[in-house]
Amino acid sequence: MSGLMNYLSQQYAYVGNLLLSHIRLSILSVAAAIVIGIPLGIFISDKIKVQKPVLGIANVIQAIPSLAILGFLVPYMGIGANTAVFMVVLYSLLPILKNTCAGLQNISADAIEAARGIGMTRRQILFKVKLPLALPVIMAGIRISSVSAVGLMTIAAYIGAGGLGTLVISGIQTDNSSMILAGAIPACILALLMDFIMARVERAVTPIALRLSASQLTPEREEQERRHRKMTLAGAGGLIGCALILMVYQHFSSIPDIRIGSKEGCESVIIGSMLADLIEAKTDLKVERKMSLGGTMIAFGALDTGEIDLYPEYTGTVYTTVFGQSPVPGSTPEEVYEEVKAGLKEDYGIETLNSFGFNNTYVLAVTRETAEQYGLEKVSDLVSVAGQLRLGCSPEFAVREDGLPGIEAMYGLKFKSTHNFSGTLMYTAITSGEVDVITAFSTDGLLQKYDLVLLEDDKQFFPPYYMLPIVNGDTLEKYPEIAEVLSCLDDFIDDDTMQAMNYRVVELGEDRAQVGREFLLEHGLVTEEELAD
Repeated sequence: MSGLMNYLSQQYAYVGNLLLSHIRLSILSVAAAIVIGIPLGIFISDKIKVQKPVLGIANVIQAIPSLAILGFLVPYMGIGANTAVFMVVLYSLLPILKNTCAGLQNISADAIEAARGIGMTRRQILFKVKLPLALPVIMAGIRISSVSAVGLMTIAAYIGAGGLGTLVISGIQTDNSSMILAGAIPACILALLMDFIMARVERAVTPIALRLSASQLTPEREEQERRHRKMTLAGAGGLIGCALILMVYQHFSSIPDIRIGSKEGCESVIIGSMLADLIEAKTDLKVERKMSLGGTMIAFGALDTGEIDLYPEYTGTVYTTVFGQSPVPGSTPEEVYEEVKAGLKEDYGIETLNSFGFNNTYVLAVTRETAEQYGLEKVSDLVSVAGQLRLGCSPEFAVREDGLPGIEAMYGLKFKSTHNFSGTLMYTAITSGEVDVITAFSTDGLLQKYDLVLLEDDKQFFPPYYMLPIVNGDTLEKYPEIAEVLSCLDDFIDDDTMQAMNYRVVELGEDRAQVGREFLLEHGLVTEEELAD
């Protein structure tokens, strides 16, 4: 708990901004779901033939994993808040739709008949009889949607939408429990607060006659309840209004010149933050940071569609994942670089700058005990024992041609079982004995911490993975100074230096952006005055 307090005391402004972003996105999502769900629920409540397929579709959407929905939406809607809000709205519709239909269908037929008997029109019956009587049930659905929206919004960080999920995901990637708690605890409190507010709104909109007995329904009590209703609804309306105003303000007050992104890996965020600091310090350009954008295809897709202008990527990843090429054993860094540079420019209009100098290639790693037990020094040594060993790898590695399928084909390996983990969880799995072999990167900081044995890729299966900036061609043409500014990092960072920076994050708990900024300062690439400006 002391670690959490220390983190919050140092990063309170950052956590506060993410909390405000989370509140804004959650309120906007619930408001949109209400605007869509209640009218649609009213429309289908007395149309059984339409009601069944509409609720069926809503049920199917609810059953689809949220990450799958995001993966489907990103190619069409891109990254950012709009996609995150749309996803949460889809998940929030079902409780609102169901409860609206249930509330309207369960109203006493005698009450409706009585309303008709005194000459009420269809519209009057809806707004003066049906909806007031159904409101408690409808509000129960809205409460469920509100709480679930807060939880669902945490995964918005995967697509650069911000929110408290940024801390949770970053904490998992860097093995930082304080960071995880700094995101999870406020999200939990926010969900409880949202439920409390919605409970108050539910009470306010429920007709007084349904909440009070005849003996309690005095003129004074009725007036008190009416004042309470006005105050509650005014407060709820104010919160929604503030969220909308904040969103509009942030959109128009912070239009950047360029947007710099990164993938979710530790060093990707370090390098991405360094690029942003350099450009802001050495130019007059205004930079927006969109770090931790999930996997390769999310980040590259954002660059291709112009939602970001630049991000650091690996040559081998572009060659295999973006181009879909099979690894060619023995390929030199220069050969892969030239193919990547030519292919990105010709097919996507994306320019490739020079490498930073470090090669973060894939490696297979085992504990020293496992290496000694089976006599493992190189990947070929696994061939005779792989059937006894469990492999841990990332979901992306499990399906990539330069990953598990390719290395199994090249070496003739067949592991006993394969388990998917993200980031630092692989190291937890191998040290706790859940798996025997993991895939790692040669610059991983946790390799120092856990003292793992790296198996030599003796058939040179893995292509070179030199990190470099890739830039939208139109952006580079508009701001050619970007290439000049970033050239100071050409071949400036070796494998050991990058591993040491990663180690400071995953083991010492330092902030990724701060580690990159200190590197720039220590090597005289920027000054404190330039960063302050």
